[in-house]
Amino acid sequence: MDRLAFNAVASINEQRVSRQMSVNEMANVSTIGFKRSYEVATRAVQVDGAGLKTRFQPQSFSEDYISLKGGPVIATGNELDISMTGSTVLGVSAADGTLAFTRRGDLRINAQGTLENGQGHLVRSEGGGPLTLPPGLKIEIRSDGTVMGTDLAQVGVKTPVALGKLMLRDASVTPLLRRQDGLFKNAAGDGQDITPGPVAPGLTSGALEGSAVNAMNIMVKLIDQSRAFEQQINMIKEA
Repeated sequence: MDRLAFNAVASINEQRVSRQMSVNEMANVSTIGFKRSYEVATRAVQVDGAGLKTRFQPQSFSEDYISLKGGPVIATGNELDISMTGSTVLGVSAADGTLAFTRRGDLRINAQGTLENGQGHLVRSEGGGPLTLPPGLKIEIRSDGTVMGTDLAQVGVKTPVALGKLMLRDASVTPLLRRQDGLFKNAAGDGQDITPGPVAPGLTSGALEGSAVNAMNIMVKLIDQSRAFEQQINMIKEA
């Protein structure tokens, strides 16, 4: 019976990582551009003890690798809102100034005239610096990330002028990890840029990408995990 209780405790511990991921996803079901992590994987871990080193048992682990599966596209009509296509990610400056990436596309111009997203992270230009936009212009963001500005007070034909280009990267062949602040980073190292992938990065302006989490699916998953936890607790009590 002791072995039965031991197995139940081990099962509860192994399901802990999966439960933590589910709770985090449920909390971000309405977060713009939120991405799920890949499902929990298992690896064989050697068990210490007397005798030969021949005993192994599976153990759950998660490195929080990002799945860039797209979420629902929400039309807003706001020309500063962008929804990135495919595996495109947007380069931003984290709070500590290092390069990070995001799928959050609710952009705005702050009091200093610099482009930032809804979390207050400064959007980086193709050259790596911030994007500062002149006041009084009608801003338009094209599908390749080029930021155009039109002076509506201009006499005659109003010609848009290129003001810069967003730092867009195709991460289809680059694994991304989630940072503590929720931004993404290159798995090769914090602050490292992403090597251009085989697909040209792109976006759709006037729209936002919703959370990639399906509320109904994650709720069912949480219920299943809760029932499994109760079964394991009952098994421990009976043992």
